[in-house]
Amino acid sequence: MKKIGVGVIGASPLNPGWALAAHLPAIRSLPDYELRGVSTSNKQSAEAASVAFGVPAFDNYQQLIDHPGVDLVVVTVKVRHHHEMVSAAIEARKMVLSEWPLGRNLAEARELAERATACGLRTAVGLQGRFAPAVQHARRLISEGYVGEVLATTLVGSGIAWGPETERARTYIIDVSEGASTLTVPTMHALDALNFMLGDFVEIGARLGHGRRSVHVKEDDRTVAVSAPDQIAIFGALDNGTTVSVFYRGGVSRGSNLHWEINGTEGDLVLNSELGNVQIADLRLSGGREVDSQALGIDLPGTSNELGVSEVPGGNTLRLYAQFAEDIRSNTHLTPDFTRACRQHEVITAIEKASATGQVQSIGSAE
Repeated sequence: MKKIGVGVIGASPLNPGWALAAHLPAIRSLPDYELRGVSTSNKQSAEAASVAFGVPAFDNYQQLIDHPGVDLVVVTVKVRHHHEMVSAAIEARKMVLSEWPLGRNLAEARELAERATACGLRTAVGLQGRFAPAVQHARRLISEGYVGEVLATTLVGSGIAWGPETERARTYIIDVSEGASTLTVPTMHALDALNFMLGDFVEIGARLGHGRRSVHVKEDDRTVAVSAPDQIAIFGALDNGTTVSVFYRGGVSRGSNLHWEINGTEGDLVLNSELGNVQIADLRLSGGREVDSQALGIDLPGTSNELGVSEVPGGNTLRLYAQFAEDIRSNTHLTPDFTRACRQHEVITAIEKASATGQVQSIGSAE
């Protein structure tokens, strides 16, 4: 298979973000890909990017999309720009990898998914938590009967970034209209990993609480109002009958920032981390069964870092890229794509409706 030419939107060395932390290292480490260009928001950062990365850089994303060497467009900007930029890539008939969430709402996500499908385009979405070695191995153990029949799963986590203080550039995460809240980002990354491991929701109930009504902006010494919920309580049932309980809070806990149990008729599995964001956390897996009186550490197979990419935060993103290349090569569909993104946007919508109405919502089976 020839190398996949990649263009990354949102890769500024003057304002380093997720593209520099995870996407560029993955692209440069994997032999299936070649970085062909980047785009930033202004001329100064584009010039700096061209020097830093040794590829053409543009201050207009459309120029990057139109670059003849770009086969795959990677969108790593704020959620409010996803619809516009992903739409342009689809119009140009380019493959697209969009960071999660795909859109600010279900309507945006559905439109993008339908258009990409109509054009026959390969797509991917940045739901990389399922590629964490601990998640993969736990899924394998469950399928092999380690816990017996799964009875229930309980997950409690901290969103970290949605605490009492923020930076000026990140105030958008507390604005519910921006689509990057405690619910849509850390909670949904965790739920996607949970669904990958155990199955999809068929019903869901929720309470979305506003624990913090305002946050302090460091640089300006001012407070701003919070419109996005930061206390996320969810319960429900999966398609195999498993009972689910999930709670995510904004900020950091002095207790445990990630504790996830899977309980079964024959044993238990536990995943823990000091970081509450499943998609970038260094997850530890432990388990116990039969005569074990407590959960003991379980070694994770195949976690050697031959490519030299930092396991945290970029390891799971690298594995997502690797799977996407394998899907293209083998005509498989194991990478979460825009259709999967729509399913998870449906879950968000159901959670919001359940909270607003106080009624458990039914969710149709995933395709």
